[in-house]
Amino acid sequence: MATALILLAAGQGTRMNSDLPKVLHPIGNAPMFAHALASGTALDPERTVLVVGHGGDLVATEAAKIDEEIVIARQEEQLGTAHAVLQAKEALSGFEGDAIVLYGDTPFISEDTILRMAEARKSADVVVLGFEAADPARYGRLVMEGDRLTRIVEYKDATEAQRAITFCNSGLVAADANVLFELLEQVGNDNAAGEYYLPDIVEIAWKAGRTATAVACDESETLGVNTRAELARAEAIFQAAKRAEALENGVTLMAPETVFFSLDTYIGRDTVVEPNVIFGPGVTVESGTRLRAFSHFEGCHVSMGSTVGPFARLRPGAELSNNAHIGNFVEVKNALIGEGAKVNHLTYIGDAEIGDGTNVGAGTITCNYDGVFKHRTVVGRNAFIGSNTMLVAPVTVGDEAMTASGSVITTNVEPGALAIGRAKQVNKPMLAVRMFAKLKSLKDRKQKGQ
Repeated sequence: MATALILLAAGQGTRMNSDLPKVLHPIGNAPMFAHALASGTALDPERTVLVVGHGGDLVATEAAKIDEEIVIARQEEQLGTAHAVLQAKEALSGFEGDAIVLYGDTPFISEDTILRMAEARKSADVVVLGFEAADPARYGRLVMEGDRLTRIVEYKDATEAQRAITFCNSGLVAADANVLFELLEQVGNDNAAGEYYLPDIVEIAWKAGRTATAVACDESETLGVNTRAELARAEAIFQAAKRAEALENGVTLMAPETVFFSLDTYIGRDTVVEPNVIFGPGVTVESGTRLRAFSHFEGCHVSMGSTVGPFARLRPGAELSNNAHIGNFVEVKNALIGEGAKVNHLTYIGDAEIGDGTNVGAGTITCNYDGVFKHRTVVGRNAFIGSNTMLVAPVTVGDEAMTASGSVITTNVEPGALAIGRAKQVNKPMLAVRMFAKLKSLKDRKQKGQ
Protein backbone atom coordinates (compact mmCIF):
# COMPACT_ATOMS: atom_id res chain seq x y z
CA MET A 1 0.00 0.00 0.00
CA ALA A 2 1.19 3.52 -0.75
CA THR A 3 2.36 5.60 2.20
CA ALA A 4 2.65 9.30 2.86
CA LEU A 5 4.63 10.97 5.64
CA ILE A 6 3.28 14.01 7.44
CA LEU A 7 6.08 15.61 9.45
CA LEU A 8 5.05 18.31 11.91
CA ALA A 9 7.64 21.08 12.16
CA ALA A 10 5.63 24.20 12.91
CA GLY A 11 6.44 24.82 16.58
CA GLN A 12 8.33 27.91 17.64
CA GLY A 13 10.18 26.22 20.47
CA THR A 14 10.20 29.21 22.83
CA ARG A 15 12.00 27.22 25.53
CA MET A 16 15.03 26.94 23.24
CA ASN A 17 15.49 30.71 23.67
CA SER A 18 16.55 31.01 20.03
CA ASP A 19 15.75 32.93 16.85
CA LEU A 20 16.19 29.66 14.95
CA PRO A 21 13.12 27.42 14.49
CA LYS A 22 13.37 24.52 16.92
CA VAL A 23 13.48 21.80 14.27
CA LEU A 24 16.53 23.41 12.62
CA HIS A 25 18.74 22.99 15.68
CA PRO A 26 21.27 20.34 14.68
CA ILE A 27 21.81 16.87 16.02
CA GLY A 28 24.72 15.11 14.38
CA ASN A 29 25.24 18.11 12.08
CA ALA A 30 21.79 17.68 10.54
CA PRO A 31 18.59 19.59 11.30
CA MET A 32 16.61 17.89 14.03
CA PHE A 33 13.71 17.11 11.70
CA ALA A 34 16.02 15.30 9.28
CA HIS A 35 16.38 12.42 11.75
CA ALA A 36 12.65 11.67 11.81
CA LEU A 37 12.57 12.10 8.05
CA ALA A 38 15.40 9.58 7.62
CA SER A 39 13.53 6.98 9.70
CA GLY A 40 10.37 7.55 7.67
CA THR A 41 12.16 6.70 4.44
CA ALA A 42 12.05 3.04 5.54
CA LEU A 43 8.48 3.06 4.19
CA ASP A 44 9.58 4.38 0.79
CA PRO A 45 6.88 7.07 0.99
CA GLU A 46 5.12 8.15 -2.15
CA ARG A 47 4.66 11.65 -0.75
CA THR A 48 6.21 13.59 2.11
CA VAL A 49 4.52 16.67 3.55
CA LEU A 50 6.35 18.97 5.92
CA VAL A 51 4.04 21.19 7.97
CA VAL A 52 5.87 24.42 8.86
CA GLY A 53 4.96 27.49 10.85
CA HIS A 54 7.42 29.64 12.77
CA GLY A 55 10.39 30.35 10.48
CA GLY A 56 8.70 28.33 7.78
CA ASP A 57 10.80 29.68 4.91
CA LEU A 58 14.02 28.69 6.69
CA VAL A 59 12.68 25.20 7.38
CA ALA A 60 11.48 24.83 3.78
CA THR A 61 14.91 25.84 2.46
CA GLU A 62 16.65 23.20 4.56
CA ALA A 63 14.07 20.58 3.59
CA ALA A 64 14.71 21.20 -0.10
CA LYS A 65 18.41 20.46 0.46
CA ILE A 66 17.43 17.03 1.78
CA ASP A 67 14.70 16.19 -0.73
CA GLU A 68 13.48 18.56 -3.44
CA GLU A 69 10.20 16.63 -3.68
CA ILE A 70 9.11 17.38 -0.11
CA VAL A 71 5.83 19.31 -0.18
CA ILE A 72 5.51 22.24 2.20
CA ALA A 73 2.23 22.92 4.01
CA ARG A 74 1.92 25.98 6.23
CA GLN A 75 0.20 26.31 9.58
CA GLU A 76 -0.16 30.07 9.84
CA GLU A 77 -1.73 29.87 13.31
CA GLN A 78 -0.57 27.29 15.83
CA LEU A 79 -3.94 25.89 16.92
CA GLY A 80 -2.86 22.44 18.03
CA THR A 81 -1.57 19.19 16.60
CA ALA A 82 -4.84 18.14 14.94
CA HIS A 83 -5.00 21.51 13.21
CA ALA A 84 -1.35 21.10 12.10
CA VAL A 85 -1.98 17.69 10.51
CA LEU A 86 -5.09 19.01 8.78
CA GLN A 87 -2.92 21.53 6.93
CA ALA A 88 -1.48 18.60 4.94
CA LYS A 89 -4.87 17.71 3.47
CA GLU A 90 -4.51 19.76 0.29
CA ALA A 91 -0.99 18.43 -0.33
CA LEU A 92 -2.39 14.88 -0.14
CA SER A 93 -5.39 15.56 -2.37
CA GLY A 94 -6.00 12.52 -4.54
CA PHE A 95 -3.65 10.34 -2.52
CA GLU A 96 -4.87 6.84 -1.76
CA GLY A 97 -3.00 5.06 0.99
CA ASP A 98 -1.80 5.36 4.56
CA ALA A 99 -0.48 8.49 6.23
CA ILE A 100 1.92 8.40 9.17
CA VAL A 101 2.31 11.47 11.36
CA LEU A 102 5.81 12.15 12.70
CA TYR A 103 7.23 15.00 14.75
CA GLY A 104 10.25 17.08 13.77
CA ASP A 105 11.32 17.47 17.40
CA THR A 106 11.22 13.71 18.14
CA PRO A 107 14.36 12.56 16.32
CA PHE A 108 14.92 9.00 17.57
CA ILE A 109 11.91 7.04 16.32
CA SER A 110 13.48 3.98 14.71
CA GLU A 111 12.83 2.53 11.27
CA ASP A 112 11.71 -0.71 12.92
CA THR A 113 9.08 1.13 14.98
CA ILE A 114 7.67 2.88 11.92
CA LEU A 115 7.55 -0.40 10.01
CA ARG A 116 5.65 -2.04 12.91
CA MET A 117 3.14 0.82 12.88
CA ALA A 118 2.60 0.27 9.17
CA GLU A 119 2.13 -3.46 9.75
CA ALA A 120 -0.40 -2.83 12.54
CA ARG A 121 -2.45 -0.71 10.15
CA LYS A 122 -3.47 -3.90 8.36
CA SER A 123 -5.71 -4.81 11.27
CA ALA A 124 -6.79 -1.43 12.70
CA ASP A 125 -8.12 1.81 11.27
CA VAL A 126 -5.98 3.96 13.56
CA VAL A 127 -2.59 3.06 15.03
CA VAL A 128 -0.98 5.07 17.84
CA LEU A 129 2.59 4.71 19.06
CA GLY A 130 2.87 4.25 22.81
CA PHE A 131 5.61 3.56 25.34
CA GLU A 132 5.92 2.29 28.89
CA ALA A 133 7.04 5.34 30.86
CA ALA A 134 9.38 5.04 33.83
CA ASP A 135 7.75 8.20 35.14
CA PRO A 136 4.41 8.78 33.40
CA ALA A 137 4.18 12.28 34.87
CA ARG A 138 1.75 14.32 32.77
CA TYR A 139 1.81 12.24 29.59
CA GLY A 140 -1.49 11.26 27.99
CA ARG A 141 -2.51 7.72 28.96
CA LEU A 142 -3.47 5.05 26.43
CA VAL A 143 -6.59 3.25 27.64
CA MET A 144 -6.48 -0.29 26.23
CA GLU A 145 -8.98 -3.14 26.22
CA GLY A 146 -6.81 -6.04 25.20
CA ASP A 147 -5.31 -5.04 21.84
CA ARG A 148 -7.92 -2.35 21.32
CA LEU A 149 -7.20 1.30 22.07
CA THR A 150 -10.40 2.96 23.21
CA ARG A 151 -9.22 6.45 24.05
CA ILE A 152 -6.31 8.66 24.99
CA VAL A 153 -6.84 10.50 28.25
CA GLU A 154 -4.85 13.62 29.09
CA TYR A 155 -3.42 13.63 32.59
CA LYS A 156 -5.54 16.54 33.76
CA ASP A 157 -8.71 14.75 32.68
CA ALA A 158 -7.72 11.29 33.94
CA THR A 159 -9.21 9.47 36.89
CA GLU A 160 -6.94 8.07 39.59
CA ALA A 161 -7.22 4.65 37.97
CA GLN A 162 -6.28 6.06 34.56
CA ARG A 163 -3.35 8.01 36.03
CA ALA A 164 -1.98 4.70 37.27
CA ILE A 165 -1.60 3.58 33.64
CA THR A 166 2.06 3.68 32.53
CA PHE A 167 1.41 3.07 28.81
CA CYS A 168 1.68 6.59 27.43
CA ASN A 169 1.09 8.45 24.18
CA SER A 170 4.04 9.42 22.00
CA GLY A 171 1.91 11.45 19.57
CA LEU A 172 2.67 9.40 16.44
CA VAL A 173 -0.34 8.19 14.47
CA ALA A 174 -0.94 6.05 11.39
CA ALA A 175 -4.21 5.78 9.48
CA ASP A 176 -5.67 5.72 6.01
CA ALA A 177 -5.13 9.28 4.77
CA ASN A 178 -8.77 9.88 3.89
CA VAL A 179 -9.96 8.43 7.20
CA LEU A 180 -7.39 10.53 9.06
CA PHE A 181 -8.64 13.79 7.57
CA GLU A 182 -12.26 12.74 8.09
CA LEU A 183 -11.55 12.22 11.79
CA LEU A 184 -9.52 15.44 12.08
CA GLU A 185 -12.39 17.51 10.77
CA GLN A 186 -14.49 16.30 13.70
CA VAL A 187 -11.98 17.32 16.37
CA GLY A 188 -13.18 20.22 18.50
CA ASN A 189 -11.34 22.76 20.63
CA ASP A 190 -13.51 22.70 23.74
CA ASN A 191 -10.59 22.71 26.14
CA ALA A 192 -8.70 25.16 28.33
CA ALA A 193 -6.18 26.00 25.60
CA GLY A 194 -8.76 26.28 22.83
CA GLU A 195 -6.63 24.00 20.64
CA TYR A 196 -7.37 21.03 18.39
CA TYR A 197 -5.60 17.93 19.69
CA LEU A 198 -4.58 15.00 17.49
CA PRO A 199 -5.16 12.33 20.20
CA ASP A 200 -8.90 13.15 20.14
CA ILE A 201 -9.25 11.22 16.87
CA VAL A 202 -9.01 7.91 18.75
CA GLU A 203 -12.23 8.42 20.70
CA ILE A 204 -13.95 9.87 17.61
CA ALA A 205 -12.94 6.77 15.64
CA TRP A 206 -14.14 4.47 18.41
CA LYS A 207 -17.54 6.13 18.58
CA ALA A 208 -17.85 5.84 14.79
CA GLY A 209 -17.31 2.10 14.96
CA ARG A 210 -13.74 2.18 13.71
CA THR A 211 -10.93 0.24 15.34
CA ALA A 212 -7.79 1.60 16.98
CA THR A 213 -4.73 -0.05 18.47
CA ALA A 214 -1.33 0.90 19.84
CA VAL A 215 2.19 -0.23 19.04
CA ALA A 216 4.82 -0.02 21.78
CA CYS A 217 8.37 1.25 21.46
CA ASP A 218 11.17 1.87 23.93
CA GLU A 219 10.77 5.11 25.84
CA SER A 220 14.17 6.31 24.61
CA GLU A 221 12.80 6.58 21.05
CA THR A 222 10.18 9.10 22.12
CA LEU A 223 12.58 11.69 23.53
CA GLY A 224 11.34 15.12 22.54
CA VAL A 225 13.64 18.13 22.34
CA ASN A 226 12.28 21.35 23.80
CA THR A 227 15.24 22.92 25.62
CA ARG A 228 18.97 23.38 25.12
CA ALA A 229 19.57 20.82 27.86
CA GLU A 230 17.42 18.28 26.02
CA LEU A 231 19.24 19.13 22.79
CA ALA A 232 22.58 18.37 24.47
CA ARG A 233 21.16 15.10 25.79
CA ALA A 234 19.89 14.20 22.31
CA GLU A 235 23.33 14.87 20.80
CA ALA A 236 24.94 12.60 23.39
CA ILE A 237 22.41 9.84 22.68
CA PHE A 238 22.97 10.19 18.94
CA GLN A 239 26.77 10.05 19.25
CA ALA A 240 26.65 7.02 21.54
CA ALA A 241 24.43 5.20 19.04
CA LYS A 242 26.68 6.06 16.07
CA ARG A 243 29.78 4.90 17.95
CA ALA A 244 28.12 1.60 18.84
CA GLU A 245 27.02 1.19 15.20
CA ALA A 246 30.55 1.82 13.93
CA LEU A 247 32.04 -0.73 16.33
CA GLU A 248 29.38 -3.27 15.40
CA ASN A 249 30.19 -2.72 11.70
CA GLY A 250 33.87 -3.54 12.14
CA VAL A 251 35.39 -0.09 12.68
CA THR A 252 38.06 0.31 15.36
CA LEU A 253 37.57 3.37 17.55
CA MET A 254 40.62 3.74 19.78
CA ALA A 255 38.83 6.19 22.09
CA PRO A 256 35.14 6.04 21.13
CA GLU A 257 34.02 8.82 23.45
CA THR A 258 36.30 11.30 21.63
CA VAL A 259 35.02 10.57 18.09
CA PHE A 260 32.07 12.58 16.77
CA PHE A 261 29.85 11.58 13.85
CA SER A 262 27.28 13.22 11.58
CA LEU A 263 23.94 11.72 10.59
CA ASP A 264 25.23 10.68 7.15
CA THR A 265 28.75 9.52 8.11
CA TYR A 266 29.74 6.25 6.45
CA ILE A 267 32.89 4.34 7.47
CA GLY A 268 33.93 1.01 5.99
CA ARG A 269 35.06 -1.89 8.12
CA ASP A 270 38.67 -2.43 9.17
CA THR A 271 39.15 1.32 9.37
CA VAL A 272 41.02 2.53 12.43
CA VAL A 273 39.91 5.84 13.91
CA GLU A 274 42.33 7.34 16.42
CA PRO A 275 41.26 9.69 19.25
CA ASN A 276 39.66 13.11 18.73
CA VAL A 277 38.50 12.70 15.14
CA ILE A 278 35.48 14.72 13.97
CA PHE A 279 33.22 13.86 11.03
CA GLY A 280 31.23 16.76 9.62
CA PRO A 281 28.40 16.16 7.14
CA GLY A 282 28.92 14.37 3.84
CA VAL A 283 31.84 12.05 4.70
CA THR A 284 32.45 8.61 3.20
CA VAL A 285 35.44 6.54 4.30
CA GLU A 286 36.13 3.24 2.57
CA SER A 287 37.49 0.09 4.20
CA GLY A 288 40.99 -0.39 5.53
CA THR A 289 41.90 3.25 6.09
CA ARG A 290 43.59 4.84 9.09
CA LEU A 291 42.38 8.19 10.37
CA ARG A 292 44.90 9.59 12.80
CA ALA A 293 44.28 11.69 15.86
CA PHE A 294 42.85 15.23 15.87
CA SER A 295 41.76 15.18 12.23
CA HIS A 296 38.63 16.83 10.84
CA PHE A 297 36.58 15.62 7.86
CA GLU A 298 33.74 17.31 5.98
CA GLY A 299 32.18 16.71 2.56
CA CYS A 300 34.97 14.37 1.48
CA HIS A 301 35.67 10.84 0.27
CA VAL A 302 38.57 8.72 1.52
CA SER A 303 39.31 5.62 -0.54
CA MET A 304 40.54 2.23 0.52
CA GLY A 305 43.91 1.94 2.24
CA SER A 306 44.48 5.66 2.69
CA THR A 307 46.01 7.30 5.75
CA VAL A 308 45.03 10.75 7.00
CA GLY A 309 46.54 12.81 9.81
CA PRO A 310 47.31 13.43 12.56
CA PHE A 311 46.04 17.03 12.71
CA ALA A 312 44.78 16.97 9.12
CA ARG A 313 41.72 18.64 7.64
CA LEU A 314 39.76 17.40 4.63
CA ARG A 315 37.28 20.03 3.46
CA PRO A 316 34.34 19.74 1.02
CA GLY A 317 35.33 18.32 -2.35
CA ALA A 318 38.43 16.49 -1.10
CA GLU A 319 38.72 13.13 -2.88
CA LEU A 320 41.45 10.69 -1.85
CA SER A 321 42.18 7.77 -4.17
CA ASN A 322 43.32 4.35 -2.94
CA ASN A 323 46.38 4.33 -0.68
CA ALA A 324 46.81 8.09 -0.62
CA HIS A 325 48.69 9.64 2.29
CA ILE A 326 47.72 12.92 3.91
CA GLY A 327 49.98 13.86 6.81
CA ASN A 328 50.14 16.21 9.74
CA PHE A 329 48.93 19.79 9.37
CA VAL A 330 47.77 19.25 5.80
CA GLU A 331 44.55 20.82 4.48
CA VAL A 332 42.84 19.57 1.31
CA LYS A 333 39.86 21.31 -0.30
CA ASN A 334 38.07 20.57 -3.59
CA ALA A 335 40.98 18.47 -4.78
CA LEU A 336 41.65 14.98 -6.11
CA ILE A 337 44.64 13.20 -4.59
CA GLY A 338 45.74 10.37 -6.86
CA GLU A 339 46.39 6.74 -6.01
CA GLY A 340 49.46 6.35 -3.82
CA ALA A 341 50.15 10.10 -3.81
CA LYS A 342 51.70 11.60 -0.68
CA VAL A 343 51.11 15.00 0.88
CA ASN A 344 52.74 14.43 4.21
CA HIS A 345 53.55 17.72 5.92
CA LEU A 346 52.39 21.30 6.47
CA THR A 347 50.69 21.79 3.10
CA TYR A 348 47.58 23.34 1.57
CA ILE A 349 46.10 21.69 -1.53
CA GLY A 350 43.02 23.51 -2.82
CA ASP A 351 41.23 23.40 -6.20
CA ALA A 352 43.77 20.93 -7.50
CA GLU A 353 44.48 17.53 -8.98
CA ILE A 354 47.51 15.60 -7.76
CA GLY A 355 48.45 12.65 -9.96
CA ASP A 356 49.04 9.03 -8.99
CA GLY A 357 52.30 8.41 -7.16
CA THR A 358 53.22 12.09 -6.83
CA ASN A 359 55.05 13.32 -3.73
CA VAL A 360 54.27 16.82 -2.45
CA GLY A 361 56.93 18.23 -0.13
CA ALA A 362 56.48 20.06 3.15
CA GLY A 363 55.26 23.64 3.05
CA THR A 364 53.75 23.45 -0.44
CA ILE A 365 50.83 25.76 -1.19
CA THR A 366 48.51 25.82 -4.18
CA CYS A 367 47.90 29.56 -4.55
CA ASN A 368 44.37 29.16 -5.91
CA TYR A 369 42.63 32.47 -5.09
CA ASP A 370 43.35 35.85 -6.70
CA GLY A 371 40.93 37.73 -4.49
CA VAL A 372 38.01 37.29 -6.88
CA PHE A 373 38.26 33.91 -8.67
CA LYS A 374 39.47 30.43 -7.75
CA HIS A 375 41.95 28.79 -10.13
CA ARG A 376 43.00 25.17 -10.55
CA THR A 377 46.38 23.48 -10.17
CA VAL A 378 47.10 20.18 -11.97
CA VAL A 379 50.11 18.04 -11.08
CA GLY A 380 50.74 14.93 -13.16
CA ARG A 381 51.72 11.38 -12.26
CA ASN A 382 54.91 10.53 -10.36
CA ALA A 383 55.91 14.16 -10.04
CA PHE A 384 58.00 15.54 -7.19
CA ILE A 385 57.05 18.88 -5.68
CA GLY A 386 59.95 20.21 -3.63
CA SER A 387 59.46 21.58 -0.14
CA ASN A 388 58.12 25.12 0.20
CA THR A 389 56.93 25.31 -3.42
CA MET A 390 54.29 27.90 -4.26
CA LEU A 391 52.12 26.71 -7.16
CA VAL A 392 50.45 29.86 -8.48
CA ALA A 393 47.27 28.76 -10.25
CA PRO A 394 46.25 28.30 -12.94
CA VAL A 395 49.28 26.11 -13.52
CA THR A 396 50.11 22.57 -14.65
CA VAL A 397 53.09 20.44 -13.67
CA GLY A 398 53.55 17.49 -16.01
CA ASP A 399 54.12 13.80 -15.35
CA GLU A 400 57.47 12.96 -13.71
CA ALA A 401 58.37 16.65 -13.45
CA MET A 402 60.06 18.21 -10.44
CA THR A 403 60.07 21.58 -8.74
CA ALA A 404 63.08 22.78 -6.79
CA SER A 405 62.57 23.53 -3.12
CA GLY A 406 61.57 27.11 -2.42
CA SER A 407 60.32 27.72 -5.95
CA VAL A 408 57.45 29.95 -6.98
CA ILE A 409 55.93 28.25 -10.02
CA THR A 410 53.92 30.62 -12.21
CA THR A 411 54.10 28.92 -15.62
CA ASN A 412 53.43 25.37 -16.76
CA VAL A 413 56.15 22.76 -16.31
CA GLU A 414 56.45 20.22 -19.10
CA PRO A 415 56.62 16.47 -18.32
CA GLY A 416 59.99 15.34 -17.00
CA ALA A 417 61.34 18.88 -16.50
CA LEU A 418 62.92 20.42 -13.41
CA ALA A 419 61.50 23.85 -12.61
CA ILE A 420 63.54 26.29 -10.55
CA GLY A 421 61.69 29.44 -9.66
CA ARG A 422 63.72 31.15 -6.95
CA ALA A 423 66.14 34.05 -6.65
CA LYS A 424 69.80 33.35 -7.32
CA GLN A 425 71.80 32.84 -4.12
CA VAL A 426 74.66 35.31 -3.52
CA ASN A 427 77.25 34.78 -0.72
CA LYS A 428 79.00 37.86 0.72
CA PRO A 429 82.23 36.80 2.46
CA MET A 430 82.42 37.85 6.16
CA LEU A 431 79.47 40.23 5.77
CA ALA A 432 77.52 38.44 8.51
CA VAL A 433 80.34 38.95 11.01
CA ARG A 434 80.66 42.65 10.19
CA MET A 435 76.90 43.19 10.34
CA PHE A 436 76.55 41.54 13.74
CA ALA A 437 79.46 43.54 15.11
CA LYS A 438 77.91 46.77 13.88
CA LEU A 439 74.47 45.89 15.30
CA LYS A 440 75.90 44.87 18.68
CA SER A 441 77.85 48.11 18.86
CA LEU A 442 74.69 50.09 18.10
CA LYS A 443 72.82 48.19 20.81
CA ASP A 444 75.55 48.91 23.37
CA ARG A 445 75.50 52.65 22.59
CA LYS A 446 71.71 52.78 23.01
CA GLN A 447 71.85 50.99 26.33
CA LYS A 448 74.56 53.35 27.65
CA GLY A 449 72.55 56.34 26.46
CA GLN A 450 69.68 55.18 28.64
